[in-house]
Amino acid sequence: MRILDKYILKKFLSSFALVLILLLPIAIAIDVSEKIDRFLRNVDLTVGDIIKDYYVHFVVIFGNTFMPLALFIAVIFFTSKIAGNTEIIAIHSAKISFTRFLKPYFIGATIVTAVALGMNHFVVPKSNKTYNKFVKTYLKKKNYSANVNTNINLQLGPNEYIYLKSFNSNTNAGYKFSYEKYDGITLKYKLMAENIRWVEKDSLFRLNTYKKRFLLEERDSIETGIKLDTIFNFKTRDLINVDDLAKEMTSIELKRYIGQAEDRGINNLNTYLVELYKRTSLPISSYILTFIAVCLAAKKRRGGMGVNLAIGITLMFVYVFFLKIAEVLGAGAETNALFMVWLPNIIFGMLAIYLYLRNAKN
Repeated sequence: MRILDKYILKKFLSSFALVLILLLPIAIAIDVSEKIDRFLRNVDLTVGDIIKDYYVHFVVIFGNTFMPLALFIAVIFFTSKIAGNTEIIAIHSAKISFTRFLKPYFIGATIVTAVALGMNHFVVPKSNKTYNKFVKTYLKKKNYSANVNTNINLQLGPNEYIYLKSFNSNTNAGYKFSYEKYDGITLKYKLMAENIRWVEKDSLFRLNTYKKRFLLEERDSIETGIKLDTIFNFKTRDLINVDDLAKEMTSIELKRYIGQAEDRGINNLNTYLVELYKRTSLPISSYILTFIAVCLAAKKRRGGMGVNLAIGITLMFVYVFFLKIAEVLGAGAETNALFMVWLPNIIFGMLAIYLYLRNAKN
């Protein structure tokens, strides 16, 4: 590695760290100002608990979220600075091509991407779990509906279906449960219960006031009872909020869960797939955003660094806008989740190639 590479790489990483360090305290200050009254209302909360169970994970989650923005601003900032000092002109005068000039940026983007991949796939999901638990326990209004999902339909396999009028994730109990088994399109067996509850110590479901109905060729057979302990091919986590569940599982757990759901015949898993694919597409965007930032800032402009930052931040917000639209569309049942998640990277990747070719010619 040449002295030039070390110089640019040092500027790259130090500027990135500086921007990230500046953004996080601002985010924390805004969050504290919004939630200080709720912290004070919970008299059993100590400052240590708030820092350990909330703000440590807040920094992990939002630091990971701000990473592409911090990288983009940092690259524009220090590249504009060295361009303004005519250092890039001196570099080109030494017969160093624009492509060769990009090498330390590529190395820096690789370091950031590797860190972001590890964070997205393994660290952030665990932080999300602790963070969401703290928010639900102390910061949200304690009401029944916050922990209850209603009108739940779930396909357990090609011919098995369940329905629940409601399910409370705090008590692991549901109301108006129904299980149906088909032979093709013909209903063969139906189990209904007023209540269903997961019994953790026995690893089974307990049904209260149940009725079994067997649909035979000549007649139906009906059996009723007060209590029935049984097992089903689903878990209580299959009945809770999909978005929270997906974000709280590491990628290994999420892949395993998607595989199990596919084996049960569940068709629309796009919400889970979007979350899984996003964990790779966002870190990879570090390369694209880095090259766009270098291409924008490598030339000395009349307006100086301010113009470069204005153009860069505008592009960054357009990227985030496309990203959010792609996530919403990707979660739809009729769309290709993989294509939709990667679409912003494809569009901005083409922009990066265009800007690179334009700069390489000059």
